[in-house]
Amino acid sequence: MNHDESMPLLDDQPGASTPFSLRQLLIFLIPSLLGVLLFLTPIVYEEKVTIGLGVMADALKAAFNDHLPAIATALLLASAALGLLGSLFKPRWLTQRPALNELFNLPPLWLGLRVLGALFAAMTFWQFGPEWIWGANTGGVVLKDLAPVLITFFLVAGLILPLLTDYGLMEFCGTLVRNVFRKIFGLPGRSAIDAIASWLGSGTVGVLITAQQYQKGFYSAREAAVIATNFSIASIAFSLLITSFMKLDHLFVPFYLTVVVAGLAAAIITPRIPPLSWKKEEYVAGVGKQIREEVPAGTSLLRWGLAQAVRRANANPSPLQMVRIGVHNVVDIWLGLLPLVMAIGTLSLAIAEFTPIFNWLSYPLVPLLEALQLPEAAKAAPALLVGFADMFLPAVLGKGIESELTRFVVACISLTQLIYMSEVGVLILKAKLPLSLLELFVIFVLRTLITLPIIALMAHWIVG
Repeated sequence: MNHDESMPLLDDQPGASTPFSLRQLLIFLIPSLLGVLLFLTPIVYEEKVTIGLGVMADALKAAFNDHLPAIATALLLASAALGLLGSLFKPRWLTQRPALNELFNLPPLWLGLRVLGALFAAMTFWQFGPEWIWGANTGGVVLKDLAPVLITFFLVAGLILPLLTDYGLMEFCGTLVRNVFRKIFGLPGRSAIDAIASWLGSGTVGVLITAQQYQKGFYSAREAAVIATNFSIASIAFSLLITSFMKLDHLFVPFYLTVVVAGLAAAIITPRIPPLSWKKEEYVAGVGKQIREEVPAGTSLLRWGLAQAVRRANANPSPLQMVRIGVHNVVDIWLGLLPLVMAIGTLSLAIAEFTPIFNWLSYPLVPLLEALQLPEAAKAAPALLVGFADMFLPAVLGKGIESELTRFVVACISLTQLIYMSEVGVLILKAKLPLSLLELFVIFVLRTLITLPIIALMAHWIVG
């Protein structure tokens, strides 16, 4: 049957016919396919597995690499100055614009962290003040290694993320895998997109998608908390980096298989116990529940998913408005997230580097590691907890372990813990997801305890 372009989209009544024109279908297909190509399609580029988004971000980083620490410092100083102006003096030109008011009129805690982040950036860039702040293993890591990646990655991701989230792809995939995700994880099917985007791109992209979907009413408080802490998995590219750094390259395939098995087990168990099981099925006030994945009787799964996708794509703002939304996302991350990463990341790394706190906290793990028959348990124990500060720290501490078996376990654990305060953890807090700092630490510990026996068992089988 041919339909002209004026034909209505899907009727809301169950079992209704679902006519849509070729033009309406293309409005869904073209942006969504571009999103799949850029975010979800693995490619081999310069001898490493990555995605189109990664290639674009890496090219941008290479072009401006020498200037990115200076750019990051300038952004952080501007963010602190505007935050002080908006929070203390509240000028009308700022308070009367909702986007600016939300970004620069801040509660005392967030304002303090923003100022602290700017101060740490200045101290690190110009190397003044206590060395524990600006040293190569503390502020230097955040400003010179992490901030450049976040600036370039989120500039590209923020602008093109709507291709993945706002043109019907999540509705289409969500309908098709709804039953599987509901039964296994207790989540909407659309959360599969978050997981895939994280897996192939970056855990921060997964959290960014989750936060946006929560604010738009597509996830409840419980669902958003579960997805952000269980599905924002480390990318294949970072996994390759970890195995290379810890001299486990020759075991990459069984290594990543172990990470997937342990991660799936944690994603099934963790949401069913506190604190995640205590989260309520509440939606953002003033937005309400926007999701609907149920399939009416008499309508095929594929056709209903397609109809929902076409409806969403054709209800979107114009391309120009989408660009404006993307620019706002980028500015929000640059001026809102980067200062928190600088402040909390530097403090976390300093605690890990210069205090015995993680050693003390890890003492109870030593008998557990010995019971799992892992050599050099005393060396490995701190590496299992230090990941809460930064995802790369377990590899740094674990690299010196002689036992390949124990290095294998430490490397796998570092990728299944997921909650890293220098990056993902800060983004979760900044995105106003319903999780506190204490809850994030509890979830981090729970994921460690759940995945450790599974990883150890598989390590004994793989490494011997």
